Amino acid sequence: MIPDPKDHMDSLSSTSHFKTRRIFESIYANIFFILAILTIFTTIGIIYFLFEDAMVFFSQYSPLKFLTSSNWSPVIPPKEYGILPLLFGTLVVTFMAALVAVPIGTLTAVYLSEYADKRTHSILKPLLEILAGVPTVVYGFFALAYVTPALRILFPSISPFNALSASLMVGIMIIPMVSSISEDAMSAVPDSLRQAGFGLGATKFDVSTSIVIPAALSGIVASYILAISRAIGETMIVTVAMGLHPTLPDVRYIGPIPYVHPADFLLETGQTMTAAMVQLAQSDLVGSSVAYNSLFAIGITLFFVTLLMNAISNFITERYRESY
Repeated sequence: MIPDPKDHMDSLSSTSHFKTRRIFESIYANIFFILAILTIFTTIGIIYFLFEDAMVFFSQYSPLKFLTSSNWSPVIPPKEYGILPLLFGTLVVTFMAALVAVPIGTLTAVYLSEYADKRTHSILKPLLEILAGVPTVVYGFFALAYVTPALRILFPSISPFNALSASLMVGIMIIPMVSSISEDAMSAVPDSLRQAGFGLGATKFDVSTSIVIPAALSGIVASYILAISRAIGETMIVTVAMGLHPTLPDVRYIGPIPYVHPADFLLETGQTMTAAMVQLAQSDLVGSSVAYNSLFAIGITLFFVTLLMNAISNFITERYRESY
C-alpha cells in the first residue's frame, strides 16, 4: 500500500509543532529559573549588607548595652543606643493590634465561610480587600485626627500622640489578612465533614466551632502569625499616630509586688523600631557614624524577630496540617 503524501506532511507538521512547543517551554522554564535565582540573590544581598553594617555598629557599641540599655538617644548627647524602649513600643503595638484583629478577623472568617450566602460573600469579601488596600499613612492620619479625640472622651489625660490609637488602627489594618487567610483555610475543609456533623444532629454553630475551626487550625494560626509579623513591621501608622519619643513606663509597686500600669504606656507617646529608623533616616547623619550604623542594628533586630515569627508560622502549618 502506497503511503498517502498528505498523511506524511501532517506528521511532519505535527512533529515540527511539537518541537517548537518544547523550545518555547524550555525558554519559559529558563526565564522563570533566572527570575527565581535573581530573587534569591537579592534577598541574600540584602541580608549580607544588613549584617555587614550591623557588625560595624556592634564594633563601635557594645551589643550587650544595645540589648539591655533603657535609653535611646542617637542624636542628642549623651548619645545612647539602647533598643529596649523601641522593642517595648513595638511589642505593645503588636500585642494590642492582635487583640483587635484576631477575634474580629476570625469571627469574620467564620461568617464568610459558614454563614454568608453567595451574594453577601461577594459583597463583603471585596470590601475587606479594599480595606487591605488603604494606604497606611491614611490610617495614621485617621488615628491622629479622629481616633485620639474620640478616646479623649474616655481618657481625658491621653496624649495627642499615643500608643492606644496607633494600636487600634494597626489592628484594623491587619483584620483583612486574618479574615482572608482564615476564611480560605475554612473553605478548604471538605463539605463531607460538615454534612457528617449535620447528620449527627449538630447545629451550624456546633459544626463551625467543633469541626471546621479545628480542621482549619493550621491555616488560622498561620494567619495570626503572618498578621502579627505585618504589625511588627508597620511604619507609617505608628510614626504619625504614636509619636517619636521612645519611653519605658515607670514600675509601680503594690507592697513588694512590681507592676506596670497600662495607662503609663497606652495613653502616652512612644516609638517603635520602624519609626526610629524613619526618624534616623530623616536626620543629618554621617555615613560612618555610630548613629547611622544603628539603623542597621535595628534592621537586623527586626529581621530576626520577623524571621522567628515566620518560622513559627511554617512549623505550625506543617505540624497541624490536615490531609483529606
